[in-house]
Amino acid sequence: MRGSDEQTGTLFTYTSPEAFVPADHPLRAVRERVNAALVAMSADFVKLYSRYGRASIPPEKLLRALLLQAFFGVRSERQLMEQISYNLLFRWFVGLSIDAPVWDVTVFTKNRDRLLEGDIARRFFLTVTGDKAVKALMSDEHFSVDGTLIEAWASMKSFQPKDGGGPPPGPGRNGERDFHGESRTNETHASTTDPEARLFRKGKGAASKLCYMGHVVIENRNGLIVDTELTQATGWAERTAAEAMMETLAPKRGATLAADKGYDAAAYVAALRDLGVTPHVAQNTSGRRSAIDGRTTRHPGYAISQRFRKRIEEPFGWMKSAAGFRKTRHRGRALVGWMFTLTAAAYNLIRIPKLLAAA
Repeated sequence: MRGSDEQTGTLFTYTSPEAFVPADHPLRAVRERVNAALVAMSADFVKLYSRYGRASIPPEKLLRALLLQAFFGVRSERQLMEQISYNLLFRWFVGLSIDAPVWDVTVFTKNRDRLLEGDIARRFFLTVTGDKAVKALMSDEHFSVDGTLIEAWASMKSFQPKDGGGPPPGPGRNGERDFHGESRTNETHASTTDPEARLFRKGKGAASKLCYMGHVVIENRNGLIVDTELTQATGWAERTAAEAMMETLAPKRGATLAADKGYDAAAYVAALRDLGVTPHVAQNTSGRRSAIDGRTTRHPGYAISQRFRKRIEEPFGWMKSAAGFRKTRHRGRALVGWMFTLTAAAYNLIRIPKLLAAA
């Protein structure tokens, strides 16, 4: 018998979004980890809010929504609010009932900015990796470091002379601008859209872009991220950030840090050794002498570090492709860095349940 195309309209329902999510859905294990971390951070949230006034968006729900944005590569907060409104999986993960209203995007972004004050993203990242079961998955002796370019949310047309000079753009909303023959550097020019972004190119023949530089340190056992940093894009930012992150990690005496040829600099190698870290840096012998000699390369551990350090491209690949962080959707180093750390936490959350299940 053919069923009728009858429109049911509005009906009462007593079903929770929980009932619509399969018992074996991978986000169930992730949500357990997220909720455990958020409970542990309750005291941190209390410090950010007044005891009086109108209730804001709960920070727990706000962070869960931002994690969903990273998990599914949602390109904007406006689209995120739209998907939460009709996606039952999103509603369940955030903690909203079927008929609960979704927040206005402006209210959501203002509440998100409040979390910048307490550096909640880093606190959340450390809480996730600081869990006892997670620590058992991680090495506390062997690490790898690398950096990647994060394209800024600013066009090249916004890169204008700091003194206000230069020819005006053509007519229209997005007028043409001819840059041929014009010398533009970070010393003389700055972006009017994101002044903290810097003009940088990855190598010879590559296009110059306005960007930031994201840095991560992974442990070499399972490739989980243990620290992050976001800096302005400069030629020495990778080595400076690596030193700062290793100081924060406070590794054991004799720990190793693997890196590519870009880190093969005498000052950097000496700084790591002063920290008690053995630099397992790839040798750069192209027309120069490497700062790494046979005293380091003769050990079997050096070859192992060089093999495992290539896994650091995995988190970069996920963050840029799946999470959509190839080009940031935010402006300013503080906010971009906050989102970079939260995206790194999302990467760990995707991998941790799988690693625990296999342990």
